[in-house]
Amino acid sequence: MYPPAPPSRHYVDDLRQRRAVAYQPRPAPVRLRDASTVRPVHIILFFATLLTTTMAGTFLSGANPFSEPLRMVRGLPFSLTLMSILLTHEMGHFLVARLHGVAATPPFFIPGPPFLIGTFGAFIRMQAPTNRRALFDVGAAGPWAGFFVAVPAVLYGLTLSTVGPLPMEQEPGGLLLGDSLVFMTLARMALDVSPSEVMITLHPVALAGWFGLFVTFLNLLPVGQLDGGHVVYALLGRFHRLVARAGLVMILGLALLGWPGWLIWAVLVVMIGLDHPPTLDDTPLDPARRVAAWLTVGLFIACFMPVPIEVAGG
Repeated sequence: MYPPAPPSRHYVDDLRQRRAVAYQPRPAPVRLRDASTVRPVHIILFFATLLTTTMAGTFLSGANPFSEPLRMVRGLPFSLTLMSILLTHEMGHFLVARLHGVAATPPFFIPGPPFLIGTFGAFIRMQAPTNRRALFDVGAAGPWAGFFVAVPAVLYGLTLSTVGPLPMEQEPGGLLLGDSLVFMTLARMALDVSPSEVMITLHPVALAGWFGLFVTFLNLLPVGQLDGGHVVYALLGRFHRLVARAGLVMILGLALLGWPGWLIWAVLVVMIGLDHPPTLDDTPLDPARRVAAWLTVGLFIACFMPVPIEVAGG
C-alpha cells in the first residue's frame, strides 16, 4: 500500500479556518423577555414627555403653564392626543417585531422644550430583522398604526375648530401649517371647505392629529433606516440605494425652493446613513406584501407636505 498523500496547503488552511470558527465563543442570544421589559427609564421619559407636551398644549390654548400651573389642564386635549398617536406608532413596531420574534424594547419618549409640541418624538430599539418580510411588517406597522389614530383625531378636532375668511394680511409671527392630500380630504369631510380657501384655527385635538400626519410622512422618507427606508428596502432590495439618493436630492431641492427646514433633515439623513444594511435572507416579498408596500408608499405621498410649517410674514 502506498502511504496517503499529504494534504494540500489549501486544504490545511481551510481546515484551520473551520476549526477556528468552530472554537470561537458564541455570542449570547438576545433575550426577548429582557428586551421587552418596561424599565424605570421608559416610565420616566413617558411622563416627562407627557408633562412637556401638556405645557406646550397649555401655551397653545393661550395660558402660561409657568405662571398659571393650575390651567395646565387646558393642555391635556393636545398632549393626550399627541401622546396617543406617538405611542400607537411605536407599539405598532414593537408588537409586530415581537410577532416575528425580533427583540425589541418598549418605546423611549423624548421630551422637548415646552413650546410648539413639547417633544422630539419616540423610538424603540430592536434587532435587525433577518428577512425582508419581517423588515417590511415591522417598518410599515408603525406609520399605519399612528395614521389610523391621527385620522379620527383630525376629523373630531376639525368639528371643534373655527373657520373664517382668509385675512387680507397674515399676522406676523403666526404659524401657517401645510396641507397634505389627507388633511384636505378630512377638511372637506368634516367642514365641507377647502383649507386653501378659508382660515381654519385648529382645535388642539386637530392640531395634534396634524402633527401625527406630519410625523407619519417624515418617518416614511425612503432613506436609511427610517421606516420608509425599511419599507423600500423590503420592496426593492439593493435598488434602495438609488431611491435613497433620489430622496436626498428631493429633500435638498425642497430646501432650496421651499422650506428651509428640509436642510435639517438633509443633514440628519446623511448622518444616519442613506443606505440600508442588507438582510441575511434577501428573498423578495410575496405578492400580498408587495401590494401593501406600494400602499405604504402611497401613504407617504398622501401625507406629504412640501412646506409643512412656515411663519406668517417671514
